[in-house]
Amino acid sequence: MNDTRTDREPVPAEQREREEQVTRQVLASFDGCADPRLREIMRSLVGHLHAFVRDVRLTEDEWAKGIEFLTRTGHLTDDRRQEFILLSDVLGASMQTVAVNNAAYGDATEATVFGPFFVEDSPEIAQGGDLAFGAAGEPCWVEGTVTDDAGEPVAGARIEVWEADEDGFYDTQYGDDRTAARAHLFSDSEGRYRFWGLTPTPYPIPHDGPVGGLLAATGRSPMRASHLHFMVSAPARRTLVTHIFVRGDELLDRDSVFGVKESLVKDFVAQPPDAPTPDGRDLGGRSWSRVRFDIVLAPDGT
Repeated sequence: MNDTRTDREPVPAEQREREEQVTRQVLASFDGCADPRLREIMRSLVGHLHAFVRDVRLTEDEWAKGIEFLTRTGHLTDDRRQEFILLSDVLGASMQTVAVNNAAYGDATEATVFGPFFVEDSPEIAQGGDLAFGAAGEPCWVEGTVTDDAGEPVAGARIEVWEADEDGFYDTQYGDDRTAARAHLFSDSEGRYRFWGLTPTPYPIPHDGPVGGLLAATGRSPMRASHLHFMVSAPARRTLVTHIFVRGDELLDRDSVFGVKESLVKDFVAQPPDAPTPDGRDLGGRSWSRVRFDIVLAPDGT
């Protein structure tokens, strides 16, 4: 690879050949891989990684610091905190993978990043139930429909929902066994769903670890735009992982994990304390909000 930047001397041809020979050797080492897809991935990974090292003329000290960074990332990762997902998110790798694997299909709802805070086996709530389970925040009525790409209702779709509380924390970040601000429910026979959640607020991704150090070193903010997570699945439909975002949030154009898409920005309409609730619930004089999110699922395999 020629180095044409004016702030660095060109790499002599003999040195370039020596470096590229290393790459050819490593690439050839995968020739015997029996899995063609694994072989393709590893050869591409090595090719890009070696090109990066040559492009920036990486020093041995910088490489050691990179290894140290990844080691600390691994040590911090456990069943409650996924620092590697966080790293993928802030580098845009998560969103790029989402883009590659969720091709546009008609009016199907757009996907976005999964994030590090999903938990299996969330509690089930009935239609109109409350997923807060004691988490602090302003109540929010969420409703909508789940349909296929032809506009037909999808009955029995599993709708997983999770979010942070008003202080910007997910239940898994509290270090105890609480389950809060997460649940699942199923669409009814007409594809409809409704539940009580919390009005989303902005919050920082965990930035007390190596990923936070990376953001600080590069002058980037850890803040995420206000959002509510969804994962929606149904037979013969492509599973949708997405969020909805709050229109008017000042962080929409600088979300730290690049997750915002215009089609996912929704109106969370503020309601005064004396406004009647859709299901007659008594909110004890609190203000609340409401939002509608109609979900369209693409066919499986698209």
